[in-house]
Amino acid sequence: MKVDVKTPGGQRVTWRVATQPIGSALRIAPEFVASTTDAALGVETSLTARYQFRAGRYVITAVTNTATRDGVELNYPTVAKVGMQAIVQSAAPRCIFLTLEAEDDPRAKWVSVEQLTTSAGRILPPMLAAEVVKRGGSDARMDAIELLYGSAALAGLPPAQLIQRELGIPHRTASQWIIDARKSGRLAGMNYNAGRPASD
Repeated sequence: MKVDVKTPGGQRVTWRVATQPIGSALRIAPEFVASTTDAALGVETSLTARYQFRAGRYVITAVTNTATRDGVELNYPTVAKVGMQAIVQSAAPRCIFLTLEAEDDPRAKWVSVEQLTTSAGRILPPMLAAEVVKRGGSDARMDAIELLYGSAALAGLPPAQLIQRELGIPHRTASQWIIDARKSGRLAGMNYNAGRPASD
């Protein structure tokens, strides 16, 4: 899905607008506007999503649907086919940033989760993932769990599944590492509720 992501003021989302600290190392854009066109459906959708601390994720606060051709009626059956949560899930990685340098260094290079993601859909390179798994309860492991959990939870995706896939570990291990990261304060402001409806 091709999604255009901008600030509410119409600017491109960069690390400079990522002013909301999350966890111990992530910074996010507090709000974004994402737009996409479903050519088959004949509907252009623009939505606004805002980070809400209590929810621990981006929450959709406004949606505009526009028919792109004659004969398309914006009735309930048509609009119900618009995948609003999928739009948020595509947009969120462009709005989550981190740096591998000192955060208070004005020259630190900040990168988005989208920039980290490879063409194979992985966020962590396989060699780094293998090191994270080997290193016991190290800071490197907690850094990786924070990044992966935040990338998924903020977009409304299941974090344990992403951690399992990225690190090649069983669900039980992923769940325990999430518990460990939460206990160490790494996941403050991030939350995923498995029972939440996909359209939230």
